[in-house]
Amino acid sequence: MTLPFDGAISRYYREGAPAGVRKAIEGAGKDDILTASFPYDEEMKKKDYEAHMEKLQVELVKMLADLRSTGKRLIVVFEGRDAAGKGGTIGVLRENLNPRNCAVVALAKPTEREAAQWYFQRYVDWLPAAGEMAIFDRSWYNRAMIEHVFGFCKAEQREKFFRQLPEFEKMVVDEGIILLKIWLEVGRAEQLRRFLDREQDPLKQWKLSSIDIDGLPKWDEYTAAIDETMERSHFKHAPWTVILSDDKLRARIAAVQTVLEAVDYKGRDKGVIGKIDDKIAGGPKIRPK
Repeated sequence: MTLPFDGAISRYYREGAPAGVRKAIEGAGKDDILTASFPYDEEMKKKDYEAHMEKLQVELVKMLADLRSTGKRLIVVFEGRDAAGKGGTIGVLRENLNPRNCAVVALAKPTEREAAQWYFQRYVDWLPAAGEMAIFDRSWYNRAMIEHVFGFCKAEQREKFFRQLPEFEKMVVDEGIILLKIWLEVGRAEQLRRFLDREQDPLKQWKLSSIDIDGLPKWDEYTAAIDETMERSHFKHAPWTVILSDDKLRARIAAVQTVLEAVDYKGRDKGVIGKIDDKIAGGPKIRPK
């Protein structure tokens, strides 16, 4: 089988990955958690996940029906390192929702014209109208992290972004739109394990990009950019919810619960939603140092 990018991920694993990361992957079982600071040793049992998620799906349908009938608007921003589980979590969040009222926004590289616009402009075009929910698979935070780490923006452009960001998000909230910002945090060894899995699976290879490959040795640069972004964008009017996502199933449950807790919808059953696991979900301080 021909591997994408000439097997660059396997090569990095053999030759470039820190010894501790390689050791963690080599000695791990399929369901083992690789990040030492993660509060659980093994992944959530699938039967427990499915039983809870089935009930949460009903709550999501009720929530969207309430948005439609009341005209509420909801934005859920998903951010996180590559392979943190954004796509899978978004898929679970919207799998039973009417696509006419729930859109996933995953914007490609800006066109030449978009690059010449006000930075936030192309995101404004995708904000929800009355009765709608917009899920952003990455967002305006590209400028603070990815563009910064790879040199796709100038330092003054990034600083301008941080100056305008508080007011931009405040305008969104003042408009009456519910704004949720969810950061999925994955450990370095688990990220690489997921990349290796994608490289070997023909059905997942499409998920890999040159950014993924080039970003492998930039873990520390990403960490610095993430730390600064969290510090400068965790606003009272638009706070971050950070979810530790080494266990995808626990992370998906926590993400859906976070959304359901944020919307006061007709028929909301808090007993079904359950308590969000504060061992894996909280503010930016829950991120491992």
